[in-house]
Amino acid sequence: MRDPDGMPVTLSDFEIDAAGRLSADLLAYLEGGAEAGQSVTENRAAFGRIGLLPKLLSPCAGGHTRTTILGKQAPHPIMVAPMAFQNLFHPQGESATAMAAAAQDATMVLSCQTSTPPEDIATIPGRRWFQLYMQADHEATMALVTRAVDCGADALVVTLDAPINGLRDREVAAGFTLPDDVRPVMLDVLPQPPRPHLRDGQSVVFDGMMVFAPTADDLARLIADSPVPVIVKGCLRPADATRLIDLGAQGIIVSNHGGRVLDTVPAPITQLAAVVDAVAGAVPVYVDGGIRRGSDVFKALALGAQAVLVGRPVMHGLIVDGPRGASQVLRRLRDELEVTMALCGCATVADITPDLLTGFSGTGS
Repeated sequence: MRDPDGMPVTLSDFEIDAAGRLSADLLAYLEGGAEAGQSVTENRAAFGRIGLLPKLLSPCAGGHTRTTILGKQAPHPIMVAPMAFQNLFHPQGESATAMAAAAQDATMVLSCQTSTPPEDIATIPGRRWFQLYMQADHEATMALVTRAVDCGADALVVTLDAPINGLRDREVAAGFTLPDDVRPVMLDVLPQPPRPHLRDGQSVVFDGMMVFAPTADDLARLIADSPVPVIVKGCLRPADATRLIDLGAQGIIVSNHGGRVLDTVPAPITQLAAVVDAVAGAVPVYVDGGIRRGSDVFKALALGAQAVLVGRPVMHGLIVDGPRGASQVLRRLRDELEVTMALCGCATVADITPDLLTGFSGTGS
């Protein structure tokens, strides 16, 4: 589907158009997931198994999508998820995405692996959080925090579900490698930790890479030293959510890293209600993974999410038409959310409740 100017309309239209503009290796990097990619597929399919059960004769005149995100008023509950190396998809990279987010009043989470210096992005209006991969050295971690906060980040999103990279079959088959002119500009200036010397019989994974994985003590220390709230991303288990809150986390993002780290993990939307129940209102809960329609946003809100984060669709818009395309993707999601709300009898986000869904069964694990 295209509008009168020949531009894509729905998020699926943008996805198809973007795929036609990318080389095979870039397409594999953007759309691929861990191993066979089952979790990538399931993230989207899980929304299709949840139906809507609208109510009749509900007054919706004067309705709106306004909400609160981490204590601040927001015009809608749609955020931009952290995504690495956006210069792969547009010459302005993360700056272009920041422009799109600002145009739609959407909070943007800047990736720790941004390919654009945060100082450049700081000149663009808009609310931003910073995604953080904890480093082996606490001082190096705090150097990233200080730089991000100095550039306007008002929250940290600590990602815990990827202490090492997953195995991505599609990327390997396509021969994807980062070009020389695209790099993680915040990480490559940090001192590299010494590589463990492995003896015969030792594991590269367990005795090498996992030596530097963050611990509960590391997270607690970061939270204590952080000048801004810390939200933890990558939680799928209710017990983990409550433990993270005990450590001081001020928000939880239910996520499986877009299916890019470990395959056959459950879709976040299937775990959301159980995590929300466990948290019991102590901190806000957010969700990402597989959102492609405004009705998906509605379903996530009905299951207890305060807001959603959207990743790949924003890149599809960026590939097709730069900042304007990414802005159109965000606007389309909000428009579809408003239509879904109106047709389900919800004048406000607070009216979106679980009884408006049918066919849902969370795992509760």
